[in-house]
Amino acid sequence: MRFLFALLLVTSLFAQDRRILVVTASSGDYIFGAGGTLAKFIRDGWRVDVAQFGNDEKQSLGLTQAQTRLANVQEGKAAAKLLGVKDTVNMDFKSGEIAYVSTTEMRNQLFALIRGIRPQIIFIPDPYVHYQNDSDLITVGRMAEEAWGYSSGSMFGNELTRMGLKPYGAPEVFFYAPYRPYRKGEGGAGRAKFVAIDVAETMEHKLGALELLLTHNRTWVANRTQLQPDQSVSAYVRAFATEMAKKIGARHGFQFGEEFNHVGPRR
Repeated sequence: MRFLFALLLVTSLFAQDRRILVVTASSGDYIFGAGGTLAKFIRDGWRVDVAQFGNDEKQSLGLTQAQTRLANVQEGKAAAKLLGVKDTVNMDFKSGEIAYVSTTEMRNQLFALIRGIRPQIIFIPDPYVHYQNDSDLITVGRMAEEAWGYSSGSMFGNELTRMGLKPYGAPEVFFYAPYRPYRKGEGGAGRAKFVAIDVAETMEHKLGALELLLTHNRTWVANRTQLQPDQSVSAYVRAFATEMAKKIGARHGFQFGEEFNHVGPRR
């Protein structure tokens, strides 16, 4: 059912120039890791679409799973809209349990999106970050890297080819790490090169989008501190993201920065 749903969505996302596909495990991962950079691309005329694989049903305090899922989906869409994202495709797998999902099933869904959208750039959670304790990030990152590599091969997704979605491989990929700066020598694989992007001009877009993820943020902050009022939670998230961007920027001579392992032409 999810696979058919993804295929139906592809019909509204067919190829045009300057397209970016973002792969994420949750509504917050890609904004923490790449929100400023994506806002820059959007400002420069790129269309950005997001494929989210987790349903965020466990990211809340005091809500049922159904209530949590609904709140996080609504807030995630609002945050994406503020950032400038055009469409969000929710694959709706249980968060915290994605490692138990068939990689083939998820990969086929992503094949359909990559071949339908034909993005020039894909953003992927970096599965090579050391000491990553979020299994969803690792699983989605590894799966997405495989999908990116295999989507151009005629040996894969033959049913998609028969539907008219021909093999296609995006020429450029950014691997992102959401919740901390990269450590020296970590992340990426093979021919990936470490790059930094100045996001001073779009930092407020990123922070504004993060603040809209209130249900997610309450849980995320509760795991780190005893803050309770929503104003304090939002202030903590803003301060955390700002400090991370400052630390990254200081390495590269920027006020605020984001870092990636990058495959493709130099930017």
